[in-house]
Amino acid sequence: MILHDIAHCRAGDKGDTSILSLLPYRDEDFPLLVREVTAERVRAHLAGQLRGEVVRYVLPNLCALQFRCRHALDGGVTTSLALDTHGKGLSFRLLALPIGGL
Repeated sequence: MILHDIAHCRAGDKGDTSILSLLPYRDEDFPLLVREVTAERVRAHLAGQLRGEVVRYVLPNLCALQFRCRHALDGGVTTSLALDTHGKGLSFRLLALPIGGL
């Protein structure tokens, strides 16, 4: 199973920081996300595109996880020559993360 099977992701940006918000389609899958999708796993999965730290925030009232990924946008929207300066592609890459041991 990959993350996309049970969740969707939104992306935002501020400077060279990408914010990825991960939400399950069903609230009952939230504990699985909390257990499987750690900051360390996100950092490892997005390695090569991230140069900074990843911090995870758990938002139980929303059944959501949020990841602050620093140095993820090649300098930021106004200075980067990268194809994906807003980091929307990061959210799609995150959804390919294998979870649940399958």
